[in-house]
Amino acid sequence: MDNGNKQYQTIQSDKTLTELFKYDGGSNPSEYHVIIHSTCRENTYEEQLNAILDAYEALLEQPLHGAVAVFKRYFLSDAANQADLLQAIAAEGMDCALSIVEQPPLNGTKVALWAYLQTGVSTQVLPGGLFEAKHGIYRHLWMGGSYNRAANAEYQTRLMLNDYVLQLAGQGCKLAKNCVRTWFFVQNVDVNYAGVVKARKEVFITQNLTEQTHYIASTGIGGRHADPKVLVQMDAYAVDGLQPGQVRYLYAPTHLNPTYEYGVTFERGTCVDYGDRRHVFISGTASIDNKGEIVSPGDIRKQTERMWENVEALLAEAECTFDDVGQMIVYLRDPADYPVVQSMYNERFPHTPKVITLAPVCRPGWLIEMECMGVKQVDNGSKYAPF
Repeated sequence: MDNGNKQYQTIQSDKTLTELFKYDGGSNPSEYHVIIHSTCRENTYEEQLNAILDAYEALLEQPLHGAVAVFKRYFLSDAANQADLLQAIAAEGMDCALSIVEQPPLNGTKVALWAYLQTGVSTQVLPGGLFEAKHGIYRHLWMGGSYNRAANAEYQTRLMLNDYVLQLAGQGCKLAKNCVRTWFFVQNVDVNYAGVVKARKEVFITQNLTEQTHYIASTGIGGRHADPKVLVQMDAYAVDGLQPGQVRYLYAPTHLNPTYEYGVTFERGTCVDYGDRRHVFISGTASIDNKGEIVSPGDIRKQTERMWENVEALLAEAECTFDDVGQMIVYLRDPADYPVVQSMYNERFPHTPKVITLAPVCRPGWLIEMECMGVKQVDNGSKYAPF
């Protein structure tokens, strides 16, 4: 499907289903989101993984010729038994920031892949471990799979964030100025999320991230590392070269309340303007109203509809719509809700790349949560350099 300078494509093979989004940047970098699903539930993990890797390699020949990966996330059904093989394969050809998380794909398979690619960028792994994609005056800094084995979730989160602050400082960047997006994957989220919230808030204060300044778009969600001692792992994205005014924060106050009102510290959404395009990052968003209350407890259909409405309101604040969205990740607490949610998404968003995973949301009453990334052509060339 073509939508101006955006194209959606679905590729079906005997072993995989690939959903592809392309934003044509013209003389500037083009962007791709790719989500590859295994379709052979009866196959072994190794067979499913190899099918996904083969499908990805085929894409690099055509239609992704000339594009390079800047970030990949693998969703596994059983990380303890699957991550070693994946890491061994990834180590052979480490080409981007890599995230591996146990969030079982709810189509009944063992592995799925989301990859974000760009053309016209130079890439390298920096000495501190960040992955850099550079074009023009901007350096896009990706981090995947940060973790440690401190005593509890609070200490692990604090150490991760403090280490990330140092990594950014090594590149002349700051958390408050340059970090655009974070993800926290929390083992046993109902128990451990409180420690994540406490540590994040305390570290943020030291970095001048408060309710009077701003926070960072984020998803905090259930997810496991292969090592049971790892209670929290983190992915992050920052941009070096931004000027004042390029980043705006999205609130949708008619639909959502400020996160600090219930003790957490993240932005509902963020948009970043470049000379030629606007990026939009919608945080993990659930069925909530502007008083912070759960809308339609226990009803997966109504929660999904309200969640969409909330996301739509955030996108509208960035002058965007669902037509500008390049990928969606959907998190369900109860796998029994998958057939209903899959049907609803396939009907409303038949072409948008998406993956639906088993990942409890940080508040038990929320049955579903989603996040997404979008891009829209704009003309800010008189104010900012192109992407």
